[in-house]
Amino acid sequence: MERFLLGADQLRARGGGKWKKHPPEVIPAFVADMDFKVAPGVQDALMMFTDTQDYGYGQVTDTIPLFEAFSTWMARRHHWQPDPTLSHANTSVVQGLVATLLAFSEPGDSIIAQTPIYPPFLLTIEGTGRRLVENPLVDNGTRFVVDVEGLKRAAAQASMILLCNPHNPTGRVLDRAELEAIATIAANHNLTIVADEIHADLVYPGATHIPMETIAAAAERTVTLTSATKGFNIAGLRTSIAHFGSPALKDRFDKRLPLHLLGVPSRIGVAATIAAWSEAEAWLNDVMRYLDHNRQRVTNWAAHASLGHYPPEATYLAWMDCRRLDLPEGATPQQHFLEHAKVALSEGLDFGEPGQGHVRLNFATSAEILEDILGRLGGAFG
Repeated sequence: MERFLLGADQLRARGGGKWKKHPPEVIPAFVADMDFKVAPGVQDALMMFTDTQDYGYGQVTDTIPLFEAFSTWMARRHHWQPDPTLSHANTSVVQGLVATLLAFSEPGDSIIAQTPIYPPFLLTIEGTGRRLVENPLVDNGTRFVVDVEGLKRAAAQASMILLCNPHNPTGRVLDRAELEAIATIAANHNLTIVADEIHADLVYPGATHIPMETIAAAAERTVTLTSATKGFNIAGLRTSIAHFGSPALKDRFDKRLPLHLLGVPSRIGVAATIAAWSEAEAWLNDVMRYLDHNRQRVTNWAAHASLGHYPPEATYLAWMDCRRLDLPEGATPQQHFLEHAKVALSEGLDFGEPGQGHVRLNFATSAEILEDILGRLGGAFG
């Protein structure tokens, strides 16, 4: 048995939001946390603080090792060596998303997003007084792809493209042709690209993550948002990176946002992130092999259940089209499965209008719990 697995009783005894939101009879498969223990090196980094009760202030220079570890990890894992000096530390990628919207656009500006999309994209565009321009992904019969012609039309009225790659919720890893097309359109219309690449470490065999900043036409206009939180299961430690493709971009960001407005990550989160990127690659590789088995299990189950589903090329999230199911009128699939299967999934409409009739399932759990989830869902089909 893999050392990182946790049983349902252990998970319910924890204090995290995933297993506490619903009553004990409900199995949570919604929020993007993994039901796994963290890597030993990460745990050791945390214990250094608790063993010595070292919870005081840090130093201004504490983020320098973080930025260097980020650059080294990206070079080793993704063949991209970002300049550490063009980095900024945030608490979360969503915070970085809001900050870049404020820094590189104005109220009323049109912002492009490829829907269905991670709900905070939609919420932050609205919450900052910007206007959403949807460029929905296209189902080509084998996977979801970028609508390049639609993007060309949308770009004429926009100031920024928000990109999620690997894509949440569909699990697509955009290929080089798609990224180059996006970069060319952005250059032609002088658009800033904000690329959420938080799932980059969770790519399965057969796909390759290409950082947007490695695309020549995009590099100097791209801000990359990323974190170790998804790949290494440390979301509660609240540490992320914004990396700027040019000094001019970082200078504008720094000037538009007052000093101390964003705050900084905690020393504990910084130390855990450095440990993840420096010491935990073997753990990640083991986790990815386990997740790949779960991914294949979900794919086979979905095929027999007559659900619309493409195996994700990355992430541990399965995007399910439930529109062919005979469900009660007026209830969304998410509501139906919560009530009748006692499984909590993510509501498709939260990801935008293209998510109607869909759910998102998190399969980053033990094979035993996953079988319980799939069995319950199957028993609740109309």
